[in-house]
Amino acid sequence: MTTLHQEHPAHDHTHSPDCGHQAVPHGDHVDYAHNGHLHTPHDGHYDECEPSGHVTHEGHDHQHGENCGHDAVLHGDHVDYVHDGHRHAAHDGHWDDH
Repeated sequence: MTTLHQEHPAHDHTHSPDCGHQAVPHGDHVDYAHNGHLHTPHDGHYDECEPSGHVTHEGHDHQHGENCGHDAVLHGDHVDYVHDGHRHAAHDGHWDDH
């Protein structure tokens, strides 16, 4: 899965563990959920941290939902669930890695 490097313009808020936005572990960094999308600090600015392409999470028997025990993150028009350092999103009867 490739992550796009798209700078988030004019972002004057500083994200941190105490900034009020949900911190989301994502591989080797932390994203911050903000207005339905995810930001990550990068070289003095923030990037939109969005996957490109469609990556199915294979062999995922667990069903995410309101009481599944994983953090839910609003992401655009759906909810992702933080699981093992990445996010899962329901898609056509399976879970995608986000």
